[in-house]
Amino acid sequence: MLELLLCSAVTVLPDYLYRRYAQDKRIGREITLFSVWYELRWGITFCVILTVSLITTIFYFHPSTSNAVSVFRTVTILPESGGRVAETFVDINQHVAEGQPLFRLDTSQQEAEIETARRRIAEVEAQMEVAKAQLAEADGRIVQARGALKQADDEYQTRAELMRRNASAISQREVDRAQVAVDTAQGAVDAAVAGKAAAQSQLDFALPAQKASAEAALAEAEVARSKALVVAGTDGIVQQFALRPGDVVNPMLRPAGILVPDRRVTGLVAGFGQIEAQVIKVGMVGEVTCPAMPFTVIPVVVTDVQDVIAAGQIRPTDQLQDVAAFVQPGTITAIMEPLFEGGLDRLPRGSACVANAYTSNYDALHDPEIGAFRAFMLHAIDATGLVHAALLRMQALILPVRTLVLSGGH
Repeated sequence: MLELLLCSAVTVLPDYLYRRYAQDKRIGREITLFSVWYELRWGITFCVILTVSLITTIFYFHPSTSNAVSVFRTVTILPESGGRVAETFVDINQHVAEGQPLFRLDTSQQEAEIETARRRIAEVEAQMEVAKAQLAEADGRIVQARGALKQADDEYQTRAELMRRNASAISQREVDRAQVAVDTAQGAVDAAVAGKAAAQSQLDFALPAQKASAEAALAEAEVARSKALVVAGTDGIVQQFALRPGDVVNPMLRPAGILVPDRRVTGLVAGFGQIEAQVIKVGMVGEVTCPAMPFTVIPVVVTDVQDVIAAGQIRPTDQLQDVAAFVQPGTITAIMEPLFEGGLDRLPRGSACVANAYTSNYDALHDPEIGAFRAFMLHAIDATGLVHAALLRMQALILPVRTLVLSGGH
């Protein structure tokens, strides 16, 4: 309507003034309801053309959107494993600090596993003491076996010497029996040495490995017990937290609640139509007005423009995707931050806003090689931003009335 009024002021109004004062035609006589089109045909035609051109120029070079939201992140309160709640430490809408306990799960199973691991460590340590005693026993067996070997070898040497000096003094059978005794004693020595090596290996390798495994199991059980205590990962406010002792929580199916981190609104996420893809640029100045901050227009600047459109994303599946399934055209996502520090501090997180972005041709207009016609067109494009700024301020004035009065306060 504002564009139509502006265009009619330079088209229909001069045409009417010409008909009225130059041609002396008066409303109600020559200019009637039935002759308006014929009498004012040139002004009406130019008014329609100029209005359509002006609206197209304004909305293309100075895009607007009602899809601007101060998005914020929430943290789901979840344990790392399922279990039954044993104790809760906070309530709904309570402010918590980072590391503050939220709730604790039942740890009877973990306590039993810890006790089992400790008993296993004690058992291995006892086996190590036994292995030390067995090692000492093996040393004694070696000494005993070596003494028997020495005695058997002396007996063999004596009988062999007697037989060498006087073959009739001793039989060959007795010499052979002494040789067998020496071999048997040598085997006993080898067996005792091998027994000691086995005991030493048990003490040096097997039992320490068993002890390390038991200690690892103890550490694992203690970690599992520590995970039963769920703490806040950041400062924030607990929402939708209705746990009570005895409730069962599961990280996959049943979360415990939501933690809203302490953050102030530092920017808005705005979605512009795809036709604005060549217009929306980083550094564009804009303005926003939000129902949560009535009668307020906040200057902002575009700090980032997403180079992909979410509506076209696909994920690997077991079936082909039909392009016709992408019904929604999607929008160009832009990040808009306040031009002045603290401009959005009073805006509640999650608020919806109306946003304008204004094209600026300042650098192009200061190019010494720019032509007169191009300079005029760029000046005209920049000047039309004033119309959109006025429209935004009209929206800021009407929005509370439309929300509170015309819509019944809903």
